[in-house]
Amino acid sequence: MKASSLEFRFRVLLHTVIFGLGFLSPWNRWLHLDPVGSNAHVWGLLAANLATAGIGSISVAFDALLILGIFCALVAAVLRTWGAAYLGRPVVQDTKMHAEAAPGSSFAGIVQAGPFRHLRNPLYLGTIFHTLALALLMSRSGAIFTIVAIAFLQIRLILAEESFLHTKLGEAYASYYRLVPRLWPSIRARIPGASVNPQWPQAFFTEIYMWAVAGSFAFAGWRYNASLLIQCVLIAFGVSLVLQAVIPARQSGA
Repeated sequence: MKASSLEFRFRVLLHTVIFGLGFLSPWNRWLHLDPVGSNAHVWGLLAANLATAGIGSISVAFDALLILGIFCALVAAVLRTWGAAYLGRPVVQDTKMHAEAAPGSSFAGIVQAGPFRHLRNPLYLGTIFHTLALALLMSRSGAIFTIVAIAFLQIRLILAEESFLHTKLGEAYASYYRLVPRLWPSIRARIPGASVNPQWPQAFFTEIYMWAVAGSFAFAGWRYNASLLIQCVLIAFGVSLVLQAVIPARQSGA
């Protein structure tokens, strides 16, 4: 079930295709699975269902779901930036897996700082939270497809990395694997910390798209216009691609 090296190499493209299909829902042209109308997105449909069930007014329901979207987008940005600060931009964006086995530690070759003391895959968990935020703007079938497809892809990528690290690092990774949870964060650190200087400016730059989406939900969301938010997401994605291409990783202090 683990992802192939080709899937890992093109993981950004795979994520982009899945999100694109989720927003476009091309199957609706033939299957007609979703309702139509200006509020025929998950945000509007859930708000209407909550109001119909007597859980507050429609406006309260819209606000509650927007706050949920802001929360998910912000958690995604924080988790991914926190992880990127300790991994470094070149590792986060590389098309190859990394495992530099260095001596002198019970967990040689493992990042023993930041979020990696609490869970093994903070970036993948961040992507899952990001998916939940974007799903609010999609059609019902598009949201279901995207959540399932992204979760499936994350699991495949995680299993591929775990297999790679087990092979490269042996018992060092096996010990880390046994102590630190995969995706459900432990409140307390599960392994001793190591002296690592986080690269915060580089990390924020690496995850600028995530922060732009979180900002869009936080500021433009109160217009209650899903189409506007989708435009903001597209602009954020386009700008991030341009910036990442113009400023190579080696120039960001890596």
